[in-house]
Amino acid sequence: MNERAILIWDLPTRLFHWLLALLVAAAFVTGLQGGNLMVWHGRIGIAILGLLVFRLAWGVLGSTYARFGHFVRGPGAVIDYLRGRWQGLGHSPLAALSVLALLGLLLFQSISGLMTNDDIAFRGPLYDLVSKATSNRLTGLHRQNIWLIGGLIALHVCAILFYRFVHKDDLVMPMIHGRKRVSGTAAKPATGGGLLAFLAALAIAFAAVWIADGGLLPPPPPPPPPGSIPTW
Repeated sequence: MNERAILIWDLPTRLFHWLLALLVAAAFVTGLQGGNLMVWHGRIGIAILGLLVFRLAWGVLGSTYARFGHFVRGPGAVIDYLRGRWQGLGHSPLAALSVLALLGLLLFQSISGLMTNDDIAFRGPLYDLVSKATSNRLTGLHRQNIWLIGGLIALHVCAILFYRFVHKDDLVMPMIHGRKRVSGTAAKPATGGGLLAFLAALAIAFAAVWIADGGLLPPPPPPPPPGSIPTW
């Protein structure tokens, strides 16, 4: 069979995947708990936004199977996959739709969270850019969107279990060590996505985090000097 193991998922893609899973779980816990944990919920949301921006950049600059141009296909590829005619490595055409949907929902969730409020003590770092009414609408959508994200994550887990026990194809271990066993010589290991590409994607992500945390907003006015405000 000439079976061999080749690199499919590069290290930045794998780190993104598992860090995103941990941060999304933490965001669910802190958001549903509320209270004093809302400060951490906001920080986690900004970190998730940074990860998502990194993944978008890495989808252009990264290695073969991490690039959107490799796994995002048209309807014809999805139909071929459903009919069992698709052959390839990395994300299948159907899985690509799930990836795009999850990235889109998480991007909306993290961006909308920057302008939300809880009418008590929490305000997103970009709250002042919108009106109170707009912030309230975004807050409502932010709360409703968690169930769409949860449903898509549950579907993702079910797909992994389906592949593992029905198709006998383990999708988890390759996302840990990066390699997948293939037969034949047609399959090629991932290439590209070197150090310069990684640093560029990381710089873009850090810039997005800085902006999301209010880096472009004017600084708040200084507090009045002591004694300038009457105590009565």
